[in-house]
Amino acid sequence: MDVFSRTFLPAAAEAGLAVQTVSRHMSIFRRCVGSGDATILVARCSRPDRPVAADHLLLLTHHRLVVIQQSRVLHRLRLHLNSELRDLSNVNWHADPRSPAIELAVTAIDGIRERFVIPAHHPKQLWHLDALFGQAFRLQPPGTPARPDAAVAG
Repeated sequence: MDVFSRTFLPAAAEAGLAVQTVSRHMSIFRRCVGSGDATILVARCSRPDRPVAADHLLLLTHHRLVVIQQSRVLHRLRLHLNSELRDLSNVNWHADPRSPAIELAVTAIDGIRERFVIPAHHPKQLWHLDALFGQAFRLQPPGTPARPDAAVAG
């Protein structure tokens, strides 16, 4: 079993995803992520500007951010975002204990600003998500130059 599979399956289980959901999304994630890239987070998310338009599943690895959109009516899967972390700029996230949710905002290489809200079921999970985003975006992978225009804030 490769690194991606060994780390993706426990992260999906931690997110409480059904086996059917994992198997439906796995082929798209496999096309986007290398076999040696370890999963940091798998989570359901929504877009605050379109909260009822579709369901989204977010995958964060040490090198990539991938978001898959699933239509509500026909349940069709479509790749929404697939980007290397070093190609993202103006990355920030905000943990709101009152909601409880964490909002992640990134600007993709094409200049499009993306925002995602990831629900947390309890405050401990909220701070765990905050720590995972810190791990992914504050620390650059070894040998990866930071983009000079990338502003990172937490």
